Amino acid sequence: MRFNRMLLSATLAVVALVLQVSVLARLQLPGAVPDLVLLTVLGLALVYGHVTGALVGFGAGLLSDLAPPADHAVGRYALVLCVIGYLAGLARPESGRLKSATVPMLVVVAAAIGSTLLYALVGTLVGDTAPGGVGSLLLTAVIYDLLLAPFTVPLIMALARRADSDPLTEDRGASGDVSSGWLASGTGLRIGSQRGGMRMRSARGRVSRAGRLRGAKRL
Repeated sequence: MRFNRMLLSATLAVVALVLQVSVLARLQLPGAVPDLVLLTVLGLALVYGHVTGALVGFGAGLLSDLAPPADHAVGRYALVLCVIGYLAGLARPESGRLKSATVPMLVVVAAAIGSTLLYALVGTLVGDTAPGGVGSLLLTAVIYDLLLAPFTVPLIMALARRADSDPLTEDRGASGDVSSGWLASGTGLRIGSQRGGMRMRSARGRVSRAGRLRGAKRL
């Protein structure tokens, strides 16, 4: 993973976790809590792909497991977000850019349902069950995440694309295109080459004339 990806992913994960714990968790909404960490992982996975999505999901989930007031076993949510980030990254198009908002919204719905079910399943396997029914959590998790997604996922994806671009490479590519365009049109570089050729010819003429004059003096 590139350094700029690591830095951006870590920063966004920490900011999302702080906002979720300090703001969203204190709203006391019925059912589930809006999962800003999950939406952050989804936005990064849709831009960077399944490998980075899995790594970011594991790191963000581990931070959520360690952040107070955590009431579950450490590593439980890390496993969930690792799987969700990997699967969400598979929805990334080959070009890296989504043409419509349909795919991200479908990914958000599937991730909200899948993360809730997988979290409950992992809790059952490790004997770490949380209070509350899964059915009510599913409905509220989908609603809250869908309401929060339009304000977070596009912004996270835009930041991820901007951080992943290399301005130096783009400038070099742009300069290369301009130079190739000049060569094709013959408006810039050919004139310069003609001027250089004229200068070289005049310099050679001066040298030859000087040589002839010196020879004449010798004679």
